[in-house]
Amino acid sequence: MSNNLKINAQEQFNQLAESIFNDKKQDEFITISFGGERSHFLRFSQSKIRQNGMVHDASLNISLIYNNRKCSGNIPIKGDLDNDIINARAELSRLRSEVVQLPVDPFAIIPNKIESSNNVNEGQLLSPKDAPQSIMPAMQGIDIAGIWASGFIFSGNANTLGQKHWFSTETFSLDCSLITKDEKMVKATFADSTWDQNKYNKFMNDSIQKLHHMEKQSIKVKPGNYRTYIASAGVSDLLGMLSWNGISEASIQRGQSALCKMKNEDAQLSPCFSLTEDFRTGLVPKFNGLGEISSETLPLIHNGILKNTLISSQTAKEYNLNTNYASTGESIRSPYMSGGELKESDVLKEIDTGLYLGNLHYLNWSDNVGGRITGMTRYACFWVENGEIVAPIENMRFDDSLYNFFGNNLESVSEDVIFNPETGSYNSRSLGGTYCPGILLSSFSLTL
Repeated sequence: MSNNLKINAQEQFNQLAESIFNDKKQDEFITISFGGERSHFLRFSQSKIRQNGMVHDASLNISLIYNNRKCSGNIPIKGDLDNDIINARAELSRLRSEVVQLPVDPFAIIPNKIESSNNVNEGQLLSPKDAPQSIMPAMQGIDIAGIWASGFIFSGNANTLGQKHWFSTETFSLDCSLITKDEKMVKATFADSTWDQNKYNKFMNDSIQKLHHMEKQSIKVKPGNYRTYIASAGVSDLLGMLSWNGISEASIQRGQSALCKMKNEDAQLSPCFSLTEDFRTGLVPKFNGLGEISSETLPLIHNGILKNTLISSQTAKEYNLNTNYASTGESIRSPYMSGGELKESDVLKEIDTGLYLGNLHYLNWSDNVGGRITGMTRYACFWVENGEIVAPIENMRFDDSLYNFFGNNLESVSEDVIFNPETGSYNSRSLGGTYCPGILLSSFSLTL
């Protein structure tokens, strides 16, 4: 990625902030959030490149607080600074006409700290020219479909108190499915900030080996409770549910959280389970939408005991608590689940007879307050006997409680903590992901 592009993005942010804040009127508090990307995308199917292109994109969000009334708006940034400034000022003018018509927001927040930061994370990425010849050879002979995304992602936040933050990172992700002739699949995701050809080749070889197991005749497993290993990708999906009426203090205060039992009744999970909000990975900014900076690490659950919930400044104000500068939605922005002692090479032997679940899908709460999650097994999910994979299983629905699979039934946690990236690109490339190991369970409930 050209250094000029990186510098231009930050300079563009600085000039937009200066122009907008110079237009500030008395008693106004203005926050701007600036984000975008310079990314290379490849789309492929049947192991052939179908699309190859670059995306240069940015947008600006302006938030205005006036007389405890708040409104915000978003505009695209086109790269012509003079016109972008004109459009930004026009949007601010629109917000001024709207904000006076709104009711007072009793939980509107103006930060009480003035902090600034500049966090630039450089990677070693494949150039758009080199990417096809580095990625495609390992795919030959296999039907693979997916998306490659690589490049520079940036985010800035500033306000009229003088606070200014900048974050940028360079990452890549390969999100793909390996497909058998009868259209059974193995889901595979490879991501990092530094390209390693040998590591990629091994990743693809391992995925192909799983695909060969998928070529066997599937067997149907009866509903029931089974000894089960859930691989890192599936654990990542389960952890993601904690950002939805889980670790949020607002959800707990409203009695809507799966962790109410842990907060109010001293329920505990397994001593094997520890989860932290960890910004040391450098994958996401430490600042939130208000420009508040979180601590580098925040233990959420340690050895099965709830230590902290995520508390935004809005929630803190509403319930008279101390904030830990969580995002407005109080989701986990940089989750890290600690590893254990189970070696990857011993997983099948430790299962003995039961299930190996590579991926889970369509997760939802079946009983939110009770902590029960339902979903489907999918992709690389296998029946194991005597420590060996016998065959893939037909898709099954599961329904079980986190107080079981992260609690009473959690026997051990794998040694390897794997990064599972956020690969969404609907509006822009998503930042971050989840670091987590696999988990071995004495029992996991399949329902139909």
